[in-house]
Amino acid sequence: MTLGLTHYLILSAVLFTIGLLGFFFNRRNLLILLMSVELILLSANMNFVAFSTWSGDIAGQVFVFFVLTVAAAEAAIGLAILVLLFRNLQSISVNKLDQLKG
Repeated sequence: MTLGLTHYLILSAVLFTIGLLGFFFNRRNLLILLMSVELILLSANMNFVAFSTWSGDIAGQVFVFFVLTVAAAEAAIGLAILVLLFRNLQSISVNKLDQLKG
């Protein structure tokens, strides 16, 4: 059995749906929100690679490297902000972020 384009698109749709559900159903934990955004970016990257392989063009795979670079920087900055919030508030709850108003 060979895996075709449809299998990759279905897996990407499942990852995107899990990311959206995690983003909308969990509005309290900042770490879960960051992981949900990363899942959504992963599903988009999987679509780029699948369509790039299917069409025989390498441009989609090259674009994935740029998206992964931006996602890594976003994750690093997001985790740094998360650590600072935990140090100041002793919680990573999104509901307590209104205390940071200056």
